[in-house]
Amino acid sequence: MALNGIFSRRNSDRSGGAARSPSAADVDRLALLDQFEESELGWFWATDAEGKLSYLSASAAHRLGQEPEQMLGTPLTALFLPDELEDEDRAERPFAFQLRARSTISDMPVRVSVAGTERWWSICAKPQLDRENEFLGYRGSAKDITAVRESQRDASRLAQYDSLTGLANRHRMSKRLTATLIAYKAAKRSCALMMLDLDRFKQVNDTLGHPAGDELLKQVAQRLERIVGGKGEIGRLGGDEFQVMLPDIDDRGRLGEIANSVIQMISQPYSLDGSRAIIGTSVGIAIAPYDGIDTDELVSSADLALYAAKGGGRGQYRFFSSELKDGARLRRQIEEDLRDAIQSDQLELHYQPIVRTSDHKVTALEALVRWNHPERGWISPAEFIPVAEETNLINGLGEWVLRRACRDAVEWPHSLRVAVNVSAIQFSGTDVPKVVRAVLDRSGLEPERLELEITESVFLGDPQGTGIMLKALKKIGVRLALDDFGTGYSSLGYLSSAPLDKIKIDRSFVAGLTEDENNNAAIITAIVSLARALKMETVAEGVEAMDELDLITKLGASHIQGYIFSKALTHDALLERLLEGGLQFEPEGPAKHRADRRSTFRRVGVIHEDHRYEVVMRNLSRTGAGIEGLLDVPLGTPLVLDLGGGQLAVAEVVRSEGYSQGLEFEQALINDGADGLCTRHRISPYALASAGMPLAALPPGSYLPQSRDDGPKSLPAFLQVDLAQTNRAA
Repeated sequence: MALNGIFSRRNSDRSGGAARSPSAADVDRLALLDQFEESELGWFWATDAEGKLSYLSASAAHRLGQEPEQMLGTPLTALFLPDELEDEDRAERPFAFQLRARSTISDMPVRVSVAGTERWWSICAKPQLDRENEFLGYRGSAKDITAVRESQRDASRLAQYDSLTGLANRHRMSKRLTATLIAYKAAKRSCALMMLDLDRFKQVNDTLGHPAGDELLKQVAQRLERIVGGKGEIGRLGGDEFQVMLPDIDDRGRLGEIANSVIQMISQPYSLDGSRAIIGTSVGIAIAPYDGIDTDELVSSADLALYAAKGGGRGQYRFFSSELKDGARLRRQIEEDLRDAIQSDQLELHYQPIVRTSDHKVTALEALVRWNHPERGWISPAEFIPVAEETNLINGLGEWVLRRACRDAVEWPHSLRVAVNVSAIQFSGTDVPKVVRAVLDRSGLEPERLELEITESVFLGDPQGTGIMLKALKKIGVRLALDDFGTGYSSLGYLSSAPLDKIKIDRSFVAGLTEDENNNAAIITAIVSLARALKMETVAEGVEAMDELDLITKLGASHIQGYIFSKALTHDALLERLLEGGLQFEPEGPAKHRADRRSTFRRVGVIHEDHRYEVVMRNLSRTGAGIEGLLDVPLGTPLVLDLGGGQLAVAEVVRSEGYSQGLEFEQALINDGADGLCTRHRISPYALASAGMPLAALPPGSYLPQSRDDGPKSLPAFLQVDLAQTNRAA
């Protein structure tokens, strides 16, 4: 159907049946329009008052696989595909809505299916009215804008996605996170955010080149997508920084599992154009609304958690806690004081025996550095060693430990070996063989009595250079041990080539070894068999109970180190023990392993029914805690332990003696990523807001009545409801 035909018919209709002859100008105009339609640069269409087609250009109908006559009477909206839900930035009303509103339509993009492929048309139209302003239908035009649309979409994608990895870029992640948090705030939903960066990525760039670094980033992105899948959105913020948004997840146990999977997957070797590279990652985790309500606050919390994870030794994850805000200031103070401690000899060495499994005789002692701060008292190595590694103090600290250990070992009454830890940073940043040779010459210790303990991470930066350095150390005559085996970036390649004398099985494989459904026994058996085949000794670390000792002995470990034989002793105490008891150490400890109890001394809250009391928590484990402050509590009494920061643990009294009670938790606590414990769930700030408190991230204890010493405190009813919901969710 051409425009000439429809024009003649409409002229006839308007004149009451008598057709008016078109002028020459009309004929030319219609001919031009027909040529325009046939060129397929654009099409014309018209509808009746019901929205059904009364005219459609033949070329448009043919594109849709129909004859023009077949299309007449078809609803106009039936030609087009539904609106795209994923078109986030589209602000126009839907096409069907505008037709029903009888609005003028200008350059409205719509989707059509042409020969099974998706095409985009731009629609223009104007409603037609008669002299009485009655709606007659639409007249309009259409043109194909597929190429323009795809170009715009490509440009939009470039603006929102990282061109290297295909992941969302910083701009899109910020936009998505902001939109999600705003929507979730209204719906009272949670959203977790993970921040991670890559360990040793710079070394890959420097040694293998930037193309290899780019390929590595692509493979990291693919591995992250494999782990996260449809659970969330992943973004690359730039360089080696990545971000993962996980909506509707606030279970810290599940988040810890995801973080562990990320760390393990990213730590597997990469093949880069014929070269092999191994990197690692650290992960910081924050959860809205607990750790932040808006984007800036949540990102800042996740950043602090990431910094803490890297400070804990890398290859770890951390949850945000309010204490992390004070942690940065504390680390700076530790750095300043540690410099003085090394210079002024504030540090000291303690020695823990390494005992032969077959006859329980000590064969070596591991030197462990301790710091008794003049003002703060004993500072854990877990606090100051990471600071030393980050601030280049580790080289001076490492040399001090080596000198002191060799000097002390010369005084021992037996030819026992001394084991000294060497940091991976120290190993790569100094000429270790030269330092070792100088220390041995100065102390007079025989080289074969010195055992250097290294971790798997020394093989990651420069495997070839590491191999050369290890061979140089063996030429001096010292022994080499691989520490914390199985917890890092294990590879059988370097085990077969490195001149190692001993493998130390990390305590994480020993802890829980005797528990039901624990696979650690099979792992230890495999490590022992591997070491035996390579003619290496094995040391099981962290053995504390008799049942662990019996099982480790059956599994074939050649040596044992742990509290079952002795804690770390001062040098004077060690000399006294060796003089009195000789080399024989008898095992002493509990008959069975129990969950680690961390000695602690802090005030916490205990909730019973509708009252809250202040008590002192003496120890804490995954399954229970010891408290003091309540008198003669009957066995079986249900209590709720308030650990602060929204953490409430439902418990039952299983031991009660005067002012001291032992609690057993209804649900075990989980690892907080910092060798500590936390609850899976917390009291939601949304519950607090519903009770009249302002919606904000949770500072410790903020959701409970202020503590007073004049008697019990009432527990708000909404907390009881929220706690019940938390338990059901768990």
